[in-house]
Amino acid sequence: MKLLVCVTQTPETTANISFNADNTEFNTTGVNFIMNPYDEWYALVRALELKEAQGGSVTIINVGPATNDTVIRKGLAIGADDAVRINAEPKSSMFVAKQISEYAKQGNFDMVISGKESIDYNGASVAAMIAEYLDLPFISFGTKMEVNENIAIINRDIEGGEEVVEVATPFVLSAAKGMAEQRIPNMRGIMMAKRKPLNIIEPVAFDDPVAVVGYTLPSAKSAVKMVDPEDMDELVRLLHEEAKII
Repeated sequence: MKLLVCVTQTPETTANISFNADNTEFNTTGVNFIMNPYDEWYALVRALELKEAQGGSVTIINVGPATNDTVIRKGLAIGADDAVRINAEPKSSMFVAKQISEYAKQGNFDMVISGKESIDYNGASVAAMIAEYLDLPFISFGTKMEVNENIAIINRDIEGGEEVVEVATPFVLSAAKGMAEQRIPNMRGIMMAKRKPLNIIEPVAFDDPVAVVGYTLPSAKSAVKMVDPEDMDELVRLLHEEAKII
């Protein structure tokens, strides 16, 4: 089974968020970056489990500059066989999906797997766009997957419940919590990752219709008000007059 796992680099959840002078670019100064947890914990680990059970290979792919190599090497340390970095700034979801899909077309992969979303933009759109470019079935928010030869049975979250679907390979999947359990790279994996191939390729030409106009930070939260547990009248007043529904 030949598997392609899409990974992206995101700021740590505790990072201080700010933008440059004209508010069109994220300010990376002092920010520590990690592999997007949905990509790492669920998509990559489930792909590795499938390889271990059925044989095959796992390739990870990333769209980004050379500064992403540390995150990519972590994926290799966890167990991926090789990696590809498309040497371009990930300007939009559509741009990223186009670059990944063009590479995937050449690889004859049985599955393309990503996390359900990135924790910075929360767009949950790249995997669906990849499926559209590849003209393949797409299953979103998968929480469990069992594979028998070329047939996958996938549980996925839906509004108010769970759906079970059956799909034949090849297909595209976005993985959510429950798909797998996090793996910590061991020393052997870290040492082996240094010798695994990381192939750098240039992006294909693409006229991106998306451009960032600007970013804004959310309004600062108001101060916390403490209410005496015996003073229910005051609590009711505050809820009626001052509480805001977000």
